[in-house]
Amino acid sequence: MEKDPHPENGEDNDNVSSKSGDEQPAGSEEKEVVEGTISDPDLSLTQILDEVDRFLEALINAEDKSNPPSEVPKSVELLSEMVECMINNYANASKASEAKFGRDPEYDTSFMEALNRISKLSIELGEFPSSSALSSSLNRTSIVLQQAMSFLEEEFRHLLEETKSIVVEQKSHQKTWKQASFNYSHQESDRCIHPPELESNKEDEFPGFSQEAIYRMKKIATAMVLAGYENECCMVYSILRQTAFKGTLNKLGYEYISIDEIQRMQWESLEGEIALWINVVKQCYTNFFSKEKNLCDTIFSDYPLISQSLFTNLAHTVVLQLLNFAEAVVLTKRSAEKLFKILDMYETLRDLIPAIDELCRGDRAQGLTSEASETMTWLGEAAVSIFCDLENSIKSDNHGRTPVPSGAVHPLTRYVMNYIKYACEYKDTLKQVFQQHLMIDKPKNEQQIDVDDHGGDVSDDGSPKTTPFSEQLMTIMELLDANLDMKSKLYRDPALQNIFLMNNGRYILQKIKGSAEIHELMGDRWRRRRSSELRHYHKSYQRETWSKVLQCLSHEGLQTTSGSSHGKVSKIVLKERFKNFNAMFDEIYKTQSTWVVSDEQLQSELRVSISAVMIPAYRSFLGRFKQFLDPGRQAEKYIKYQPEDIETLIEELFDGNPTSMSRRRT
Repeated sequence: MEKDPHPENGEDNDNVSSKSGDEQPAGSEEKEVVEGTISDPDLSLTQILDEVDRFLEALINAEDKSNPPSEVPKSVELLSEMVECMINNYANASKASEAKFGRDPEYDTSFMEALNRISKLSIELGEFPSSSALSSSLNRTSIVLQQAMSFLEEEFRHLLEETKSIVVEQKSHQKTWKQASFNYSHQESDRCIHPPELESNKEDEFPGFSQEAIYRMKKIATAMVLAGYENECCMVYSILRQTAFKGTLNKLGYEYISIDEIQRMQWESLEGEIALWINVVKQCYTNFFSKEKNLCDTIFSDYPLISQSLFTNLAHTVVLQLLNFAEAVVLTKRSAEKLFKILDMYETLRDLIPAIDELCRGDRAQGLTSEASETMTWLGEAAVSIFCDLENSIKSDNHGRTPVPSGAVHPLTRYVMNYIKYACEYKDTLKQVFQQHLMIDKPKNEQQIDVDDHGGDVSDDGSPKTTPFSEQLMTIMELLDANLDMKSKLYRDPALQNIFLMNNGRYILQKIKGSAEIHELMGDRWRRRRSSELRHYHKSYQRETWSKVLQCLSHEGLQTTSGSSHGKVSKIVLKERFKNFNAMFDEIYKTQSTWVVSDEQLQSELRVSISAVMIPAYRSFLGRFKQFLDPGRQAEKYIKYQPEDIETLIEELFDGNPTSMSRRRT
C-alpha cells in the first residue's frame, strides 16, 4: 500500500535529505534519516540502536549503582540528535492543525524504536549518582524525551479531536436521533496500514474514529505510558472524551439545567425535559457507554487498569450530572400528574444500575452505583407520596353540597379510576417502591415479617396475596366508596340515589374488568362483591320507584263483595286506580327520562327489568278490568296507555333527555 510522503522535508530543513513521493527500500530510508540528522553519517539507524542497546544492557546489569560509568558512548548523543530531527520532520510534514504521526508507518516505527531507547536511557541514567559525563547525557536525553512527549501529546490531542469534524460533516445525513448520537459509523481511512489485531469488519465499533486513528492513538498512548508520561496522556484523553461525550448528548438536545431552573419550570416544559432525560439515559446504558468503553479498552489495551479508570471516571462524570437532574425533579412541588414521569425515571435508573455494575469496576464504580440507587430510592419515595396523596384528593372532595345532575358518574370517580388504571400499568414498579418504602419505615424485625407475608402473588386459596401497594389501592377504593355513598345522600329522591350509586359502581367495575393489572391486584372476590352491591342498588331502585305503581295494578280492593272471587267490581275504585297509575307513570317518566345511565348494558338491564314487571302486570290489569269502563270517552279518559305505549316509554328512560315528554302520548 502506498505511504504518504513528506514533501516539505527537503524544502524547510536544509540539513535534512528530502523524501520523494515514491516508496524507498527500508535500508535506504534508514540511511537518509541518519545522514540528514546526525553528526556521523556513516552510522545507520540500526548501528546506533545496537550500540545504545549494549550501553543500556551494561547500565542495567551494573551491580554497583554508586559507581557510574566513566564515559557515555557517542551513539547516545547521535540517538538524541536523530529523535530531534525526526520530530522536526513530523512538524514540517503537514498543517499544524492535522495529525502527522501515522502517515508513514515505517517512519513511525523507526521513531518509536528510537524513542523507546531515549526513554530507557533517561530511566537508567537516573539510577546513578550524577557525574559530569552522565549529567550531560541525562539532561540531554531528558530534554529530547520531553520534546518527544510534547509532540506525541499534541498528536494524541489532534487524533482525539478529529472525530469532531467527522460528526459535524455527517450530521446532515442523520436519519434518526439514534444515529446522531456518537456517529458510530465507519470512516474511510486514506493510505492506512492496519495492524493485524485491529483489522475488523465492525464498522461502527468505535465512536466516530477510523481503525487507522485507533491504531495511531494506541501506539501513542503505549509510548507515553512507557516513558512515564501516563498522567499527561490520561489527562488529554479524559478531557477530550468527556467533551466529546457532552457534545454527543447536546446533539440529542440534552443540556445541563440548574436546580433553580428546574424548580421554576412549568410542568409542561419539565415533562418534556424528563422525556429527553429518559431517552439520554437509555442511550447511555444501551449504546454510548459500551462503545466508549470499547474505545478506551482498545487504545489502552496494554494497560487494562488505566483503561478501566479512564472509563469509570467518564461514566462517573456523566452519570452524576444525570442524577443531579433526577434529584432536582424530586425536589419540585409534588402533584398527581407527575407520578407517571417519576415512575418512568425510576425504571430508567433501575435499568442503568446493572449497566454500571457490568461496565465499571473499583471503589468509585461502587460509589456511583450507590448514588444511583439512592437517587432511585428518592424517586420511589416521591412516587409513593404522590400516589398516597390520592387519599387526600378523595377526602377533600367531600365538601360539595351540589349533586351531579341526573345521577351521572361523578367526576371524582372518573378521575380516581382513570388515575388508578394508568398507575397500575406500572404495577410491578409500584409494588417495588411501596415495598421499599415499607422497608425504610419499619424496624428490621417487622421487615422480615412483611417479606415473608408478601413472598408470592397468590395466597393458598388462590386469591391475590396482599402487598403494600395493593393494600393502598384497597384503601383508596374504600375511601371512594364512602365518598360516593355520602354524595348519594345529596339526592332527595331515594330512587335517584340508587341510580347514582349504580352508575358509579358500574363505571368502577367496568374499569377494573378492562384492566388486567387492576383486576389482578383486586381479585375476583372483590369484583364479585362489587357486582353483588350493584344488584342490591338495582333492587332498591325498583322497590323505591315501581312498587307503588304496581300497587295501582293490584286486583285486591276492586271487588265490593268480600269472600267471593266473582264479586262486583267497584267502578269508582277502578277509575281511581287508573287515574293514580297514569299520574304516577307520568311523573316517573317525566323525571327519569332526564336521568342518565351512560353504561349501555346497565341502561338496558334497567329497562328490561322494569318492563319485565310492568308490562305483564299492566296488560293483565287492563285486559281484566277494561270491560268495566263505559266504552268511548270514559274509557279514553282513564285508559291513557296501551301496553305497547308503556313499553315504548320505558325504553326512553335514563336517556338524560328533558324533551322526551314532548313525544309522550296524550
